[in-house]
Amino acid sequence: MEETAEALATLILEGFNRHFAIFTDYNRRAAHYFETADFLTAYDAAKEQVDLYDQRVSEATSRLQEECDMETLNEPLWQAVKICYMHKLYEHPQPELAESFYNSVFCKLFNRRYYNNSYIFFNPAIDTALIQSDIPDYRSYYPDDHHLEDEIERLLLELPINLPFEDLARDRDNIIGAIERYRQNFSGLSNYIQIHILTPILYRNKSAYAVGRIMHNNHSYPFVIALFNREGKLYVDAFLNEEADIVNIFSFSRAYFKAEFNVPSAIVRFLKTIIPSKHIADWYTILGFHKQGKNEFYRYFLYHLRHSTDQFEVAPGIAGLVMFVFTLDSYPYVYKLIKDPEYIYKDVTPKQVQEKYHKVKRTDRVGRMADVWEFSHVAFPLARFSEDCLAALKKYCQSNISIEGELLIIKHLFIERRMIPLNSYLDQIKTGDPEEKRRIVKDYGRSIKDIATAGLFPGDLLTKNFGVTRHGRVVFYDYDEIVSLSKCRFRVIPKAQNNEDQYSSQPWYTVYDDDIFPEEFATYLISDPELKAIFLEEHADLCECDYWNGVQEKVNSNVLPDILPYACKHRFSSHAN
Repeated sequence: MEETAEALATLILEGFNRHFAIFTDYNRRAAHYFETADFLTAYDAAKEQVDLYDQRVSEATSRLQEECDMETLNEPLWQAVKICYMHKLYEHPQPELAESFYNSVFCKLFNRRYYNNSYIFFNPAIDTALIQSDIPDYRSYYPDDHHLEDEIERLLLELPINLPFEDLARDRDNIIGAIERYRQNFSGLSNYIQIHILTPILYRNKSAYAVGRIMHNNHSYPFVIALFNREGKLYVDAFLNEEADIVNIFSFSRAYFKAEFNVPSAIVRFLKTIIPSKHIADWYTILGFHKQGKNEFYRYFLYHLRHSTDQFEVAPGIAGLVMFVFTLDSYPYVYKLIKDPEYIYKDVTPKQVQEKYHKVKRTDRVGRMADVWEFSHVAFPLARFSEDCLAALKKYCQSNISIEGELLIIKHLFIERRMIPLNSYLDQIKTGDPEEKRRIVKDYGRSIKDIATAGLFPGDLLTKNFGVTRHGRVVFYDYDEIVSLSKCRFRVIPKAQNNEDQYSSQPWYTVYDDDIFPEEFATYLISDPELKAIFLEEHADLCECDYWNGVQEKVNSNVLPDILPYACKHRFSSHAN
């Protein structure tokens, strides 16, 4: 048995190492795409990369099934396999990722649930706190008043991007000016600072980002340098140090970053100092390690349950036509289950809903579509559900749940960040700050436009399907009707031929499944007259076919959007156009 356990553990680790090598190659190619301005290929590669993990898990599973009888679980054997595997990870640079890969393979082999923890790595076996790469995870610079120009110039020249600067002196001076303004916020009498720059560059869409922190009097002041490639020359577009901009860059509503580095835990450790409030589950997910993000989330979720007593309740707001949603007030997430078919009041199947959510995960979410973790066979403590919530689950989602002892098992669910539904937010601010009303209504329109530039049409544009994040940004989160923009046909409503047509309760013209009539949006998107007037003031074009057909033409021509994750006011003026 010992020899078999060793062989199986080796096969699983070989599967993980193959996955990480392929994943890293995609990250390496992201740098090449930026340097050659091959952004369309980068976009396609980013979509492919989302599916790499599941492909490698399936490969490893198939190899194991060829090597050994996997029809039944041989408990002593798999306990030995886990121990052998753990021993192999002591000097491994990605042990936490390798453990998660092992868990995925095991669960796929035996359809085991995550709460059966004796055969999987429920808690990490290897501490990643002190794992170091062959190269440091960040570089340090010591710019005093006499050598500030030299150190900032050296910082820029040492960025691992194979492009010449368009104007190095200009970019250096722009950064120095930004740092000097930033230093006005520093406390203490000392002028001495250190600058730490994360070694790998983070790539996403058409941009590259150098992430850093200024150390002063034992305080850390984060910043991000945004870089672009213009006709084969590198330039600094912005130096970002305001919290709102940094949070938006690393938002859960944006595409994943590409970063080539052999020790992901070291990158996560550094990034955690940039936004300490973000959990490591978020950081792993932001870097494209979705499975690791899910594992870290679930571990902390169970930790939270052990240290709280409130109950799961039906989520407030308008009930979904496809999803049943519940939440835990003390935890900032919502849990979404697809209802049983007899309670789905739209022309969509559960499989189609899952496909639509996956489509969004593979798409550039442009800061306007919430990322979602997808889970299977998740155990919840039965006693933590309120009577109303449990009754609703049994009614609407009976085929998706089972009760085993003191546990409620959910076979499939989505978990995403909790937001205030936009319709509820608009009700709250009706008598509030006029400027906030204008801002949020206009951001609602901008969110629809941003999603369209990403090549998607939300389907149901009602405010109940959008949420407001804790930073006040409007984000779409209901994907059961989302479709590719290229499949839509935007039409003007034909003129009625007579009074009978005009006052008929049914359309007097033929309507096909893909037909959309934008002029109807003005009628039903916002009912409040004051808010509707604000909306149309800036976004009346959303109610016109010409607008939608224009965006559709760009999408069909593979014109990628330029949507900055920071305010235009932070762009250095010479690049703003």
